[in-house]
Amino acid sequence: MKIKQPQPFTFKGGDRGLLLLHGFTGNSSDCRMLGRFLEKKGYTCHAPQYKGHAVPPENLVKYGPEDWWEDVLEGYNHLKELGHEEIAVAGLSLGGVFSLKLGYTLPVKGIIPMCAPMFIKSEEVMYEGVLEYAREYKKHEKKPEDEIEAEMEEFRKAPMGTLKLLQGLIEEVRGNVDMIYTPTFVVQARHDKMINPDSAKIIYDSVETEKKKLKWYEESGHVITLDKEKDQLHEDVYEFLESLDWNDN
Repeated sequence: MKIKQPQPFTFKGGDRGLLLLHGFTGNSSDCRMLGRFLEKKGYTCHAPQYKGHAVPPENLVKYGPEDWWEDVLEGYNHLKELGHEEIAVAGLSLGGVFSLKLGYTLPVKGIIPMCAPMFIKSEEVMYEGVLEYAREYKKHEKKPEDEIEAEMEEFRKAPMGTLKLLQGLIEEVRGNVDMIYTPTFVVQARHDKMINPDSAKIIYDSVETEKKKLKWYEESGHVITLDKEKDQLHEDVYEFLESLDWNDN
């Protein structure tokens, strides 16, 4: 059964640009509600989709962090091409890692890392997550169980060098977070089972900006943008963005 895949989106709301970045094995729909909310508040929101994501999981293993960083840069440049001189960035999980990398690589107005890892998970744990993602994708396609099992057996044979590269990216970004002087709002879910939540404190303590905030969401899990406190998250992100020194103020 063919399923309709999420696509990159651009919601044109106003002069202020916001880049929204999804996580590893996620897709643009993870940021869609936040984007719609901020569009109504006057922000133009663009969410790219990383190569190999929201397509059959066999494609995921063909790409790695360098390819996805290219997608992030293309997203940033897309907002520039639309005429947005000032761009803030918010990212979930791996997207949060990329939001921090943008913060010490290119001019950004503000950074919102959400449930972003700063610790290296073991490859085994990450690999289990990829297998779970692959199985769920195939179930979503309504494939019969025996077909899913046969495909999963093949999938397990695929080389997974991507995971080591992801670990390297996290290490690199953690080593550079103290180069960030941009206002930063660190978002962390208390019931995050995917990453070590202590990552939030590392980010908060390491960024060099004086304008920084860390907020814990007591009822939420890793994909905080879709969880039960999402409406509060929307309001908090909006409040942070409004506190920035935009040129149109």
